[in-house]
Amino acid sequence: MQVKAILKVKGNTLFTVTPETLLKDSLNTMAEHDIGSLVVMEKGEIVGMLTFREIINTISANGGTVGTITSRRVMDENPLICAPDNDVNEVRRMMLKHHARYLPVMDNRVLMGVISFYDVAKAVVEEQSFENQMLKNYIRDWPAEEKKTI
Repeated sequence: MQVKAILKVKGNTLFTVTPETLLKDSLNTMAEHDIGSLVVMEKGEIVGMLTFREIINTISANGGTVGTITSRRVMDENPLICAPDNDVNEVRRMMLKHHARYLPVMDNRVLMGVISFYDVAKAVVEEQSFENQMLKNYIRDWPAEEKKTI
């Protein structure tokens, strides 16, 4: 299975912010839409990723507030990315190795969407369930062996 299959199921809704968006506004967007990440865009280019991890670390470091900090100050400036044609198992290994929960999906320089570790896990489970069902059906319909006489 490829990443583009996950994006097809998820749909094309994508939430972005600019680097100058106040962190409190980014946090409100994430809460309002029940999402764990925002792509940070500037002049049509991806310049970073903002996830709940960066926000929680900032709140902890600032005594429970975000103040007037911008998204640029806390975003991950070098997010791990993947392509629509990447195999889901390859992406799963990348996410585990780098402890990444969210990956922007880029087709050349075009942002196609964001996939989460949850999206990848769900796709893998669904694919395995389908394969298991196909194997069970195959075994159930296995033709009986003919008795051979010698």
